[in-house]
Amino acid sequence: MSQALIIEALRTPRGRGNDKGALRSLKPVDLLAQQLKALAQQTGIDTAQVSDAIIGCVTQTADQGANIGKLALVRAGWSDQVPGLSINRYCASGLSAVHLAAQQAMDNDSLAVGGGVEMMSRVPMASDQGPLTHDFEFQQQTMLVPIGISADTIATMEGFDRAQCDAYALASQQRAVAALQQGRYKSVTPVHGADGAVLLAQDETPRAQTTLETLGQLTPAFAAMAEKYGIDKLMCQRYGLGHVNHVQHAGNSPTMADGASAVLLASPAAAKRMGLKARARILATATVSVDRTLALTGAVQATEKALALAGLTVQDIDLFEVNEAFASLMLHYMKHLNVPHDKLNVNGGAIALGHAMGSTGSALVGMALDELEARQARRAVISLCGAAGLAVAMVIERV
Repeated sequence: MSQALIIEALRTPRGRGNDKGALRSLKPVDLLAQQLKALAQQTGIDTAQVSDAIIGCVTQTADQGANIGKLALVRAGWSDQVPGLSINRYCASGLSAVHLAAQQAMDNDSLAVGGGVEMMSRVPMASDQGPLTHDFEFQQQTMLVPIGISADTIATMEGFDRAQCDAYALASQQRAVAALQQGRYKSVTPVHGADGAVLLAQDETPRAQTTLETLGQLTPAFAAMAEKYGIDKLMCQRYGLGHVNHVQHAGNSPTMADGASAVLLASPAAAKRMGLKARARILATATVSVDRTLALTGAVQATEKALALAGLTVQDIDLFEVNEAFASLMLHYMKHLNVPHDKLNVNGGAIALGHAMGSTGSALVGMALDELEARQARRAVISLCGAAGLAVAMVIERV
C-alpha cells in the first residue's frame, strides 16, 4: 500500500512563553505565516497544488481564533485555493494535523500541509475558558482533574520519586544545550520582525545553568491545589492509594513556549509528478483515548498501536521523540515500553525546549528527521499525550 511522504518539516526556534519572550512582539498569525512562506520557498512548490493545510492550535481565542490555519495561509501569500483548517486535540494537535494532512495528500493524490502554532506569551493557556479548566461542577462530575495532579498520581502509582524526575529533567536540559552547541536542530528557521531583523535564530528556552541542586530547591507545583480542592483524596479513593506524592514542579515540567511548525506531505505519485524529493515516509499512525483522570499515560498505548499497524516492535525503532509533558510520564513511557533512555529525546525535549502546545507535535517530526539523517538511522516514533486521555503516535521511516 502506498504511504504518504514527508517532503519537508520546518519549525521556528521556541521563544519563552511569557512577557519576556523574544517572539512576543509577533502575532501568532504572522509567526505561522513565516513558516508557511519558508516551506514554500525551500520546496519550490506551487501552493495552488496544496489540497489543504491543517493546523493544530489549542487555545483558539483572541489572536489565535477565527481559524488561524486559513488566515495564516492568506498572510503568507499562498493561493486562495488552499482551504485551511484549525484543529484542537490538546497537546497532540500538531501531530494529529500532520496525520490528517497525510490522509488529505493520499486521498487527493496531491500535496497537503500539517502544522501548528501556539503563542503562550500572547494567548495564555486556558484563556478560552472551556469546561475542562473553568467549570468546576463539570470537573467534579467527570473526574477531569488538573493534569499536573494526574502526573503526580502516575508517579505515585509507579513509585517514581522526586530524585528520579529531577534527574530526567536535568538530562533533558543537558541534551538540549549540547544540541544547540552542536547545531543539531537543522529544521529551525529564524524568525524575523516587522523590520526584517532576526528576532530569534535558535531556541531561547534551555537553561544551561540547571543542576540537581537548583531543581531540588523548587516547590511542588500541584500539592496546594490538590489539598485545597480535595483532589488528592479523590485520587486515592479512585486508585487505591494511601497518599499522592507530589513530585512535579516548574523544573521537571514543560516550559511554556511560543512556536510554529509546518510539514509538507505528498502522495508518492504527486511527489514524482512535481519533482519533489522525500525525506521520509509515514509507516503508521494511531490515535487513542485512555483513562480520562490519569489522562497522560496514552502515549504508551498510542505507540503500541502504531507499531502494531506498522508490523514493527520497539526494537525496530532507532529514535523516539515523545513530548515531555512531565518527567514522571517519560519514566512511565520508558518503563512500560522498555525504551532505553539513549534512544528517547536524544536532543532534549519540552522540559528544556518548551511546549508550544499546538505546534509541538509537528515540530517533533522535524526533530526526528534531523536526527535520523544525522545518524544515518532508519525509523523513528513520534508520540504525544493530551488532556482527557487523548494520545497520538506516528512511525516514520527515512527514505
